[in-house]
Amino acid sequence: MPGERLTLRRSSEIGRFPGTAPPTRVELTIQKEVGKKQEERGCRSWFRKICPCCCKRQSSESYDVTDKVEFTKPPTPAPITMPEPAKPKPENGEMKEFGEVKLSVCSVDLLSSKTGHNRVEHHTDLYHGDDLIIRRGQTFQIEVEFNRPFSADMDKMHLELKTGPLPIVSKGTHVIIPLVDHLEDERWEAKITEQSCNKIKLSVNSPANAVIGLYGLTVTTRTAKDEEPTVYNSSKDIIILFNPWCEEDTVFLDDEEHRKEYVLNDTGRIYYGTEKQIGARTWNFGQFHEGILEACLFILEKSDMPPSGRGDPVNVVRVISAMINAQDDYGVLVGNWSGKYFDGVSPAAWSSSVEILRKYHSSKGIPVKYGQCWVFSGVTTTVLRCLGIPARSVTNFQSAHDTDVSLTTDVYFDENMEPIGLLNRDSVWNFHVWNDCWMARPDLPPGNGGWQAVDSTPQETSQGTFRCGPASVNAIRSGHVYLKHDTPFVFAEVNSDKIYWQRNFDGTFSQIYSEKKAVGHCISTKAVGSDERDDITHLYKHPEESEEERIAVETACRYGSKPDIYCAPAAEDVKVEVKLDGEGPRMGSDAKLSIVVKNQSSQPRQTTLHSQVAVMYYTGVLKNAIKKDKIPVELLPNEEKIIEWVLPYQQYQNQLVDQAALMLTLSGRVSETKQVLANQTTFRLRTPDLQIMPLGEAVAGKEMSAKITFTNPLSRILKDVVFRVEGLGLQKGHEVVVGDVAGQATVTLTEHFIPTQPGPRKLVASLDCKQLTQVHGVADIIVHEQ
Repeated sequence: MPGERLTLRRSSEIGRFPGTAPPTRVELTIQKEVGKKQEERGCRSWFRKICPCCCKRQSSESYDVTDKVEFTKPPTPAPITMPEPAKPKPENGEMKEFGEVKLSVCSVDLLSSKTGHNRVEHHTDLYHGDDLIIRRGQTFQIEVEFNRPFSADMDKMHLELKTGPLPIVSKGTHVIIPLVDHLEDERWEAKITEQSCNKIKLSVNSPANAVIGLYGLTVTTRTAKDEEPTVYNSSKDIIILFNPWCEEDTVFLDDEEHRKEYVLNDTGRIYYGTEKQIGARTWNFGQFHEGILEACLFILEKSDMPPSGRGDPVNVVRVISAMINAQDDYGVLVGNWSGKYFDGVSPAAWSSSVEILRKYHSSKGIPVKYGQCWVFSGVTTTVLRCLGIPARSVTNFQSAHDTDVSLTTDVYFDENMEPIGLLNRDSVWNFHVWNDCWMARPDLPPGNGGWQAVDSTPQETSQGTFRCGPASVNAIRSGHVYLKHDTPFVFAEVNSDKIYWQRNFDGTFSQIYSEKKAVGHCISTKAVGSDERDDITHLYKHPEESEEERIAVETACRYGSKPDIYCAPAAEDVKVEVKLDGEGPRMGSDAKLSIVVKNQSSQPRQTTLHSQVAVMYYTGVLKNAIKKDKIPVELLPNEEKIIEWVLPYQQYQNQLVDQAALMLTLSGRVSETKQVLANQTTFRLRTPDLQIMPLGEAVAGKEMSAKITFTNPLSRILKDVVFRVEGLGLQKGHEVVVGDVAGQATVTLTEHFIPTQPGPRKLVASLDCKQLTQVHGVADIIVHEQ
């Protein structure tokens, strides 16, 4: 009938976990024909013991239809998925004979072919060679061959992965991978998926925060508890990389075209020249070329970073920024701006990272001569993409070099308006090339994830080492230079004012002029999917001389070495905050917030609030702005105004991402006092709960029911909806495929089950759907003794 969905289970799963049982049959029963058991002749019995996988007993399986789904608007029926074939297991009589032969591993096949399932699924099939190269947070398969068939009942087995010179379990560099019946996310586990004679195929799961690098693999087996284990060391290693395709990985990039460009593209364009005469050159990043992955891992090994720190992309990027230059740690490239390159290669002669990295690796770490900013950037792009971190080369025209952390570019004159060479150390480069890399920043306030600036050109030291970044591009744009790492330096490169000073006769200096548009022009990178230039200046700074841009500059300078360079506000007596009504806005309707602006002075105040709301991932990465407004505010003395702010459903319905979070940013300046107003508020759109109603009396061993109801709050169709239902002591966890649910439609799912344990129990259900997340419900059920 149109409203039903059938869920099929193997009877072999029944009773696997104590205190759980599958739901009972309700509507239909689909059973395989069960034939009568036939007596075996001695010859066949003997043959079975010799090779059990070639001669199997016929087993029976029964399947129960457990769920009935009723729709207010019927969806397209979903196909019935047939179960996996049961794994062959030795008979009881054969267990004893297997136990007499000590289990040992004969060989391990890492299934590492470039064209094989592992490499293709992990997007590592472009790397040279046939090593097993995988990405964290994703399952991979290996095959193990034993000296006899593996028995799940009699034999024990686990895998171990080790990386670094001193692997330690607590540091994540020594990983023990247990064998389990069901894989769960965010942990190291292995599951047998196929078994044939003496071979088994394992599906291995890794967490999304695993340490990256080169791992050695061992397989440990044991037959009895008191038996000495047998250890097999694989002759081939496993390389684990960051995973921009995995939502749980902090380098996750939610756009396939962007992943193709910033991770998989091995060529690019780097821009140079002047803002009025922008030149472009093609650069071969070559991250998949022979020997490059080995060179990148060598760079990590040569750094002082312990292997346990390689799970955090912030740490890795910071180390790469230092190691690409040779200024203080014998890194990859020697910088040279002298014009004399007779003992090396002119920086302008390079057009590829491949030769540079291979030369550095083959020489066991002798720095390569020579590089300038575009070479440092090109090599950094190669290394980051090779390790799995999305990256791009970025060129800033009229790029300032602030030497005294004033966050201004300072020019000094004497009493006669002659430049003072000794003091004029700040400079403005015609162009400078650095990198952006993509990651969440859980170490910073929400909204600062996404693109991060990193600069490998040795200009100034950071914590004693020539490196720079990663600095949040969003923080740079807002002038939040107090956020790590090296945000003040990058802010000055793109948005510092050029301040002219004249020395007075008493030796002090006075500000005589300022240029507000002197630096940070035409910030450029290669466009996604083409060789065109993409101007990304708007990501780094607000429009020149706009009120938002001036607020960012003055905010930043207050944290610099010359905080009084701009006039301090005469008073700070206006407050702004954002309030949610009740539990906050609901999904499917207009989002309404209240902006409260309060004048705490006895004088009138006037300002214009700039509001922007952006979609935000739960990691704090902003996706894009979906609405901008300017709100004029006039306040009488001691007046408090409440401004109703509304985001219409139509503006956000096609923009949301997982977790449905949004960030509202407010900024402004009080006209009378020049006080800067700023506020950032994160809010989410609340999703409906699943309503679960128990039906009938709950008695252990007696069938009962529960009705689960869900109403789609959106006016659009929800695609591929799946319910997940579980209740410890009530019924085993399982999925119910619902399919498409029309806008505003109601789905009713009736679960029938037999409680197995008395006492207080919880029936938990959740809805899985790409368009709507965090939909769940729970019912408390008191199960009585029979």
